[in-house]
Amino acid sequence: MRQPSWRQRTWTSWEGWEREGVLTPTPSPWPQSQPSPLMSPTRGKHRAQFYVVSVTVIEARQLVGLNMDPVVCVEIGDDKKYTQMKESTNCPYYNEVTNLPWNDEFDDKDEENLLRSGTLVGSFKLDVGTVYSHPEHQFFHKWALLSDPDDITAGCKGYIKCDIAVVGKGDNIKTPHKATETDEDDIEGNLLLPEGVPAERQWARYYVKIYRAEGLPKMNTSIMANVKKAFIGENKDLVDPYVQILFAGQRGKTSIQKSSYEPIWNEQIVFTEMFPPLCKRMKVQIRDSDKVNDVALGTHFIDLRKIANDGDKGFLPTLGPAWVNMYGSTRSYTIMDEHQDLNEGLGEGVSFRARLLLSLGVEILDTSSPDIMSSTEVQVEGVPNISEVGKVEEFFLFGVFLEATMIDRKIGDKPISFEVTIEESELIQGSSDEEEGDDNDLVSVSSTPPMKPVITDRNYFHLPYFEKKPCIYIKSWWQDQRRRLYNANIMDNIADKLVSQSITLIPIKMCKNNIITTLFSSSIGQQAKTIRTQVKKNTVRDKIKLVQNFLQKLRFLADEPQHSIPDVYIWMMSNNKRIAYARVPSKDILHSVVDEETGKDCGKVKTIFFKLPGKKGFGAAGWTVQAKTEIYLWLGLNRQRKDFLSGLPNGFEENKMLKGPGSHSAPPISLTYMMKQIFQLRVHMYQARSLFAADSSGLSDPFARVFFSTHSQVTEVLNETLCPTWDQLMVYDNVELFGEVGELRDDPPIIVIEIYDQDTVGKAEFMGRTFAKPITKMADEHYGPPRFPPQLEYYQIYRGNCTAGEMLAAFELLQIGPHGKADLPPIDGPTDMDRGPILPVPLGIRPVLSKYRIEVLFWGLRDLKRVNLAAVDRPRVDIECAGKGVQSSLIQNYKKNPNFGTLVKMFEVDLPENELLHPPLNIRVVDCRAFGRYTLVGNHAVTTLRKFIYRAADKHANNWNTQGTHTYTHAHTLCPLAEEIIVNYEPEPTIKKMETMVKLDSEDEKGGKKKKRKKGGDEVEEEEFDESMLDWWSKYFASIETLMEVRPPGKMVYPKELENEFDNFEDWLHTFNLFRGKAGDDDDQNMADEDRIIGKFKGSLCMYKVPVSDEMQREMGFDSNMGMFQNIPTNDPINVLVRVYIIRATDLHPADINGKADPYIAIKLGKSDIKDKDNYISKQLNPIFGKSFDIEATFPIDSTLTVSVYDWDLVGTDDLIGETKLDLENRYYSKHRAICGVPSKYAIHGYNVWRDPLKPTQILAKLCKEGKLDGPHYGPGGRVKVANRVFMGPTEIEDENGTKQTDEHLALTVLKHWEDIPRVGCKLIPEHVETRPLLNPDKPGIEQGRIEMWVDMFPKDMPAPGPAIDISPRKPKKFELRVIIWNTDEVILEDDDIFTGEKSSDIFVRGWLKGQQEDKQDTDVHYHSLTGEGLFNWRFIYPFDYLQAEEKIVISKKESMFAWDETEYKIPARLNLQVWDADHFSADDFLGAIELDLNRFPRGAKTAKQCSINMVLNEQDIPMVSIFKQRRIKGWWPFLGKVEAELQLMTAEEAEKNPVGEGRNEPEPLEKPNRPDTAFLWFLMPFKAIKNLICNQYFWLTVKLVVALLLVLILGLFIYSMPGYMVKKLMGA
Repeated sequence: MRQPSWRQRTWTSWEGWEREGVLTPTPSPWPQSQPSPLMSPTRGKHRAQFYVVSVTVIEARQLVGLNMDPVVCVEIGDDKKYTQMKESTNCPYYNEVTNLPWNDEFDDKDEENLLRSGTLVGSFKLDVGTVYSHPEHQFFHKWALLSDPDDITAGCKGYIKCDIAVVGKGDNIKTPHKATETDEDDIEGNLLLPEGVPAERQWARYYVKIYRAEGLPKMNTSIMANVKKAFIGENKDLVDPYVQILFAGQRGKTSIQKSSYEPIWNEQIVFTEMFPPLCKRMKVQIRDSDKVNDVALGTHFIDLRKIANDGDKGFLPTLGPAWVNMYGSTRSYTIMDEHQDLNEGLGEGVSFRARLLLSLGVEILDTSSPDIMSSTEVQVEGVPNISEVGKVEEFFLFGVFLEATMIDRKIGDKPISFEVTIEESELIQGSSDEEEGDDNDLVSVSSTPPMKPVITDRNYFHLPYFEKKPCIYIKSWWQDQRRRLYNANIMDNIADKLVSQSITLIPIKMCKNNIITTLFSSSIGQQAKTIRTQVKKNTVRDKIKLVQNFLQKLRFLADEPQHSIPDVYIWMMSNNKRIAYARVPSKDILHSVVDEETGKDCGKVKTIFFKLPGKKGFGAAGWTVQAKTEIYLWLGLNRQRKDFLSGLPNGFEENKMLKGPGSHSAPPISLTYMMKQIFQLRVHMYQARSLFAADSSGLSDPFARVFFSTHSQVTEVLNETLCPTWDQLMVYDNVELFGEVGELRDDPPIIVIEIYDQDTVGKAEFMGRTFAKPITKMADEHYGPPRFPPQLEYYQIYRGNCTAGEMLAAFELLQIGPHGKADLPPIDGPTDMDRGPILPVPLGIRPVLSKYRIEVLFWGLRDLKRVNLAAVDRPRVDIECAGKGVQSSLIQNYKKNPNFGTLVKMFEVDLPENELLHPPLNIRVVDCRAFGRYTLVGNHAVTTLRKFIYRAADKHANNWNTQGTHTYTHAHTLCPLAEEIIVNYEPEPTIKKMETMVKLDSEDEKGGKKKKRKKGGDEVEEEEFDESMLDWWSKYFASIETLMEVRPPGKMVYPKELENEFDNFEDWLHTFNLFRGKAGDDDDQNMADEDRIIGKFKGSLCMYKVPVSDEMQREMGFDSNMGMFQNIPTNDPINVLVRVYIIRATDLHPADINGKADPYIAIKLGKSDIKDKDNYISKQLNPIFGKSFDIEATFPIDSTLTVSVYDWDLVGTDDLIGETKLDLENRYYSKHRAICGVPSKYAIHGYNVWRDPLKPTQILAKLCKEGKLDGPHYGPGGRVKVANRVFMGPTEIEDENGTKQTDEHLALTVLKHWEDIPRVGCKLIPEHVETRPLLNPDKPGIEQGRIEMWVDMFPKDMPAPGPAIDISPRKPKKFELRVIIWNTDEVILEDDDIFTGEKSSDIFVRGWLKGQQEDKQDTDVHYHSLTGEGLFNWRFIYPFDYLQAEEKIVISKKESMFAWDETEYKIPARLNLQVWDADHFSADDFLGAIELDLNRFPRGAKTAKQCSINMVLNEQDIPMVSIFKQRRIKGWWPFLGKVEAELQLMTAEEAEKNPVGEGRNEPEPLEKPNRPDTAFLWFLMPFKAIKNLICNQYFWLTVKLVVALLLVLILGLFIYSMPGYMVKKLMGA
């Protein structure tokens, strides 16, 4: 008995795109009746997308080197950008932004090199993809550790602080609010590393061993081969392969094997890189060497994460030795390969190209070992050969083509066959490939017999297989790596079980049982037990996310990197040409005797869609189905093939090619089905919504084509709609299906539904596709509940990778029994004779209808563009829903008043009782032109009406939330609305005026940081300020701090647009975008939709059942003409003063060649166009504008405010950097009262003065009147009653004359908690700053920066507001820093005295403020210091401008002599002191340096003995001081020696009153130091000098001279005495 569980019809779905370009089949998360909607032949790899990589180099620290001039080079791909050079510093500050476009995969490295005069100091590398996969696609204020690639033993070479962000279309980069300076200075805690990567990384060697390759494709045509044979004399293999590996920006190559299709290398490529690496993938390519251009034969990616484990029992990345398979273009050679990109790894390979035997190992290096190679250059070495990896087994692949339909008619009517390949052997075209094996068994039948297709309908053919199903079978030999694939299948099955519980769809109450039970049944173990015990009612959502993360991990682990069996490719051949293909992973069809190890598609009927190869599959061509096949596949060991037919539908006979004794073991070449079932398919097509706009009008003429098996029918065409209601029953008679009844009932074939747009000229245009499974009824079953009649369901429609609407339909498959169609349930005849023979959906299936009334609020039309080159003048809005509708009144002159005269109209319509089945409501705008012509302007479809259904409020709901601390008492429990609830919010602690001031200003002074430090009894005193020092910026910086520390803010800073926080201010007035024109395709669909917007309709909807209840009658009783829209204001034109505050812009996109911009603000509202061009800010990407603009506007004509940032150019037109648009009208009329934010305090003077023309008591009285509330009633003791709420609050206010009683604080307390008021309460907009993204129409979807701003609006018929708040940028304060260098000690002695031989130095000290290197000052020189002690008494004077709020020195200077104007730089306040050795005839020698952060540096030691290097290294243990608080400090500080200095800070006014001179000059000169006279020591102590010269410095030279003199003397005596001696000898004397 065959197991019916094996026979399950499955289908392939493609989800997302893999980096390798491999389509990964994933199980469908949809209910059984709805197959996965992603089965359409979408691409697994999308086109190269455009990205922008933004790198901000902020500063560098701890650079290794002496007196360097560092510059940073940012390298991405082949692009390089350099920062400016900083002179003479080891801690350069840059704050420069680099933006580089990137239009490729995320494999390339992002490299930062720090150079010093052309010498590499250190580098840091990571993949761009690592940045993009990080949260928010960015690293913010992180420190990159630099290492020297030429010397890995050298350790850390320094750190670079930087921001890196990768921005693609539609990505919004959120800038995290600045952490405290102390946290950011913690370098080790803020390293630029992804999560999970340890801070301490080690150097490692990556050994990639390349052994050999097989199955390389032929790289020349037979003609070229014959030409070469004629010249060379022999026919060699025409390929010269070598292997190239790219990893971490390095490239390694093996040797070239000449003329070999089976090359053997036996070489290893060694990479040296840190571990864990920040480059996650290794790219392995086999390339063909050519004198002109090397060509890739195939590419494979090794993901290091998949071959390593970082757990307790983990291991380093380890692979093989194993065969890796490479895929790419087709194996047939052409001179111009149109699919060459596939061989480079870009896209899904369409054919097996080669396989490569390699291994990968990693070895952690001990950098302290003396034998280690210090360079990171790629090494290529030889390795010994290895024998065959694993046992070679004979595998058997069997397949049956049960059906081939939906064959594209463009292929033609030539005979069609299907070819199946799994290996590299070249295939013979024909009906079958036959080879005799040793056992008289057929070795290979790899293709089906050619068959001429038959017409299905206007678009598709099908092959007439009928009861005879062709088979293929292939024998192949591979290394037996099944165990790895079995393990992957087990994990896949566990993940499938987890998904089958429909995590995201099942009710919450089921999660606890189903998901956790699934985890247990899958033997997940302890993690599942822990999750189960922790699941509670309030934590279930978090646990679901945990389980989903667990599912992702399972999927990741299931992707096996080592498998020897290549994937199976199925090609559709027409006229011996490859047309379309499908790829089936081999592990999915691999057989095992254990069910859990078997591939999910092994021995099952699988629906496969064929697609075009390579780039042909992109766009509209890729959406068209090339063919749809029902195929059965089985892959396993040849010796286990006895069950290879067990999963097929039953009722067939085998047809074998061989007849005779051995034929019983031979596989069949075809199957003949004897068992046939006849069915009738009923397709109930009810409606669709949100379809693709295929026509230029923004509408479509949709119809649906439904395919089932070899049958096809179409619905009627409905003109000009995106939400068609077909209400049509389509009947398919005599549908023949093969197999047993039970199998077909449980798992029927799928139905394909395609939506098309009918065009009058040309063929219909494809709009989308979806899939469904019918509910099957057998002849012996009863047609009744619960399965029948089927219920209408929504099916998601897909167009390429994008959703393209939803379809509401039901499908039933009814078996025709022995009595024919008489046993089938009857079909109701046509009820609408106008539709002719079209049958409507039967009553039992179509939804039950109820009568609804829909009220439409017609407010106005906005921003209508031209239609057919003519401006819209007299528009009208038509509302339609389910065939009924209403028209608005006509706007007589759109330019003068775009609002409607009649506000509310209503109509009644029959709608389904089930709200989910409500049809869309269509909004169309037409322009009434001359001679009775109507032109369609635009349309909008409201797909869901649920949010517009009126629901009566719950009478027993108190309608107040629990924010704040509430104490309430029930006066009458039976009458909740009459009870009095006392709402007592905890009062904020009373703060004295001086405390408030100091608190704010300390935050202001520290840039959003509040510190008070006590160390060792030393207290840093806070300086007292008077109130005049506080301004608006004090409150702003205090509020930014509030985002990091949870405290009550003074001003709310929203990190995004204000409307996003308050539901687009659509509390009663909604904005509907009107679309016109054809929708965009595929990935650009959302971007193109913005271009299709032709205007906006403002209004609202309200729907409810009729007849109405008594309560609703009372609601409508005030004005029956307004229906449910009571108490809304009139839409008459109104004059408003709009006050726009622009604070600053951040992260602007550079607009100039130098990587900067010269931004200024432009504001447009109606006819008012303000360009603040004269006040542009030079060369800034983070400008502070601090400006306000007053504009008079008239609503509704001037309702859209556009704030733009332009780049000023000296020559030519200014460039738009970005703009943002605000809808002021919705803000103005919103119940959230967005016209002027409510401050947290009420003040009548000072920087926090109340700016609304209405006082809090007036605002509260107005709100109570509009909401028809009782109150406000002010009572004694600080009480105020509104409705049934009693609020408590302070009643005193302080002004210039003292304290007085007022109710304003009480009223403000109610306003701040207005959402607690029953029935009409909502949150009022607080005083705020909103952050809006800047977008450029020429670069859609990519953020160009952000702007911080807010808008106030004041009606002209109200009291005039006061003057605008002064938010102009703070001017830097002038200071003068006086530094006295008293002494130095223990300075390195650099020189040797030529006479005395003693060590000495000619010491002088150099100092400057960071950023002012040109103003560096030197002391005089202390010559011949023998002990490292130097006496100077020398004064440096440094005037500078300082911004206390940002802790930055402000410098304005021209970048070059050709610069047009000065550029403002903001640089940290840091003092650099260096000690040098002066030389007369050579460059001075650098001895040491120290850099003091004037805001936070260690307190100097009192004596030289107490001064040590630990003062700088252990800053956390040393008391820190600020020169801006402790104005005068004296002490010793270390810098490869010690320096005694005195620092004194004075304001410019104080310095002018007490002038001093530089050096030792007047006024207040310093006395000259008493230095020991060591200049002529050699003259005063001659014997000591002679002793040093002879005995120490020139000892051996002296010895040699003495010996030489003696020899000369002896020689002279010899010459002198020789003649006399000779004469005596001769004379005999």
